[in-house]
Amino acid sequence: MPTILFVCTNGAGMGHLSRCLSYARQLQGQVEIMFFSLASAIEIIEEMGFSADYFVSPNWSRTSSADWNRELCFRLGLLLEHVRPSVIVFDGTWPYQGFINACREYGKAKIVWSHRGLHQADKTKSFPHQNMFSLIIKPGEVGDESDLEESDFDCPQVRVPPVCLLREEELLNRVQARRAMGLSENGRYALFSLGAGNINDVENIGESLIQQLQQAGFEVIWANNPISIKDVVLPEGVRPVSVYPLVRYFRAFDAFVGASGYNTCCEVLQAQIPALLVPNTSTTLDDQYRRAHLVSKYAPVAVSECKSESEREIAVRELLQLTRNYVDRRCLIPMNGAALAAEAILSIVD
Repeated sequence: MPTILFVCTNGAGMGHLSRCLSYARQLQGQVEIMFFSLASAIEIIEEMGFSADYFVSPNWSRTSSADWNRELCFRLGLLLEHVRPSVIVFDGTWPYQGFINACREYGKAKIVWSHRGLHQADKTKSFPHQNMFSLIIKPGEVGDESDLEESDFDCPQVRVPPVCLLREEELLNRVQARRAMGLSENGRYALFSLGAGNINDVENIGESLIQQLQQAGFEVIWANNPISIKDVVLPEGVRPVSVYPLVRYFRAFDAFVGASGYNTCCEVLQAQIPALLVPNTSTTLDDQYRRAHLVSKYAPVAVSECKSESEREIAVRELLQLTRNYVDRRCLIPMNGAALAAEAILSIVD
């Protein structure tokens, strides 16, 4: 079978890796699959049945940008000559120069860029090497449907519905999820997943929100991020957990508090549990504030940046109201972006 190589960058969280895994799971059995990951969670890739090679992210490297790109070109070039892929799928905000040079030197693969949209208007820029790709995939936002779009690139650009790692039937129901997590059948639980804390401070916001939910009678569970580079100091009574993918267990919880990155928003939409989404508006490229408000139209979601104590108090009140009015339901909009993206990738495999 032909080989597809997935190259995923290391962002603030697991988004790039999770999207690549979403596509790879849809392609399993139809092609050979290999990962070249700048995210350190190699064990997750292997647990899902794929081979992977790791290369340190520029965020954690002590070398200069030029030296890091030269080493990336060399390491990726060796892997390309070894696995000889027909297609290379890159998921990241911006292709690195070392990646570009390695792909051009290899010269035997079609290049796909999985390029998440909804960027903040003042942070967008055009990519200069527009002729190097054979396909652009735009992982869509809530309500988006599959569509062939006009593009500045010299190749087709396909927008797909939201991309999810798991299918609906793979999510555990409330009883199953609580048993799997070791939670009491009658307890009240709130799950926190405010990101890895690699580019923003999650402790101060989290501590205040945790205290308010504890006072409202919830036991708080804190989800540790697999690629976090520092330990989060948790308040007394908070139980840490380390599971992936987290969405499998969402329905065990009465409330969810999380960052509004792409994957988290898709998962909240998919699981339909009461949630407070906290956008990061200062240090990320994507427009998390707008995305969170889009999700709130289709799921029981409150949105707040939670920058001040008064904002956090209002946000918790809104979340508690959502939990009181909650009715078990399923997502009714298309969430099959991973399958459609995989079809598009497969269509260009020789």
